[in-house]
Amino acid sequence: MPIATKSSNFDISKKKNLEKIIHQLLNQIQVGDTLLLYGDLGVGKTTSARLIINKLQKKKKVKISEVPSPTFNIVNEYQISDTLICHYDLFRLNKKRECENIGINENIDNKILIIEWPEKINKKPKNRLELYFKYKNNFTSRSLSTESFGRCKKYEILEKK
Repeated sequence: MPIATKSSNFDISKKKNLEKIIHQLLNQIQVGDTLLLYGDLGVGKTTSARLIINKLQKKKKVKISEVPSPTFNIVNEYQISDTLICHYDLFRLNKKRECENIGINENIDNKILIIEWPEKINKKPKNRLELYFKYKNNFTSRSLSTESFGRCKKYEILEKK
């Protein structure tokens, strides 16, 4: 049974703070990892997915692509050199069984998964980082906390002042 570790809360009210955290994550995540993004509408889940994908494209010297929310498509795939990223948005799914029908658990060791609205998944992958986005102070600021499982528990996110 994997042990979970929790981070402190990070203030992500400013995009530059979120970018620093994403940069730290990119130096650690690897193929076979899953990022589960929890939070209310508009709190930063899709922005985080976009940052991850675009920063990886930049790092691997691949053309930066537009990263729209996959709300209507449910999944958008990005082949970045030798890395496949599958960005899921499960908001429109009504039943947990529907997740199985879209192939969310297929070949997960060969790609990086980014999943918005993961509450709708029956079985979470072993190697995962859960990111919890929250509004604070009457929607005037935002925070992020993390919980990690499997090999992701060794990942560190440090607040840089």
